[in-house]
Amino acid sequence: MKNIFELLPNYKMRIGVMGSASGWIMRNEKSISGAQKIGEMVAKNDCVLVNGACPGLPDEAAKSAKNFGGQTFGVSPAISICSHVQKYKSPIDHYDGFLFTGLGLMMRDIINIRSSNGVVILPGGTGTLNEFTVAYDEGKPIGVLTGHDGVADHISEILDFCHREKTDRIFFSDDPEKLIPQLIKIVKRTEVSATLDDYLVGDSGEVSKIEKNFS
Repeated sequence: MKNIFELLPNYKMRIGVMGSASGWIMRNEKSISGAQKIGEMVAKNDCVLVNGACPGLPDEAAKSAKNFGGQTFGVSPAISICSHVQKYKSPIDHYDGFLFTGLGLMMRDIINIRSSNGVVILPGGTGTLNEFTVAYDEGKPIGVLTGHDGVADHISEILDFCHREKTDRIFFSDDPEKLIPQLIKIVKRTEVSATLDDYLVGDSGEVSKIEKNFS
């Protein structure tokens, strides 16, 4: 199976940006500036920035992407734009389009990640960790922004604790300017399995490989 960029030459890569929506990290200027630089680099590399369309670090990245002429797409937890604005108190001004999932905050994360060709993990807490584990188990290329606070600084340790491999689809960088170009390179050479089940438990699935080591 060819890569989507070979099949669709005009296809714009979608970079999913995951990170803190609220709390103490949103008072950390380094975390915020890191998110803004990520948005800038997504725009400068002519990619579409995808996020969960709620306030927080990913929204800071979206604002920055728009400021640099980029495209943004929000995967909303709401079922309509009215619910998005009124119930979830979420922004609309700096987005070019939305998918209103109606799935709520947690279930929306899966659609958010599946809408992205590659994923950036920004500083965050347990919600960001959940987004990382979904992206990891689905075989998405992942760039983790380290040195800017939050769970992103501990992803490497978490993989060690869980006895999970740091594959060639994941890398760590404390430099937002270098992170996006590196992620793009990985996305372009990576073929993600058609389904999560195939990736995890197919004949050559990641879980199958682990289980074989203990059989």
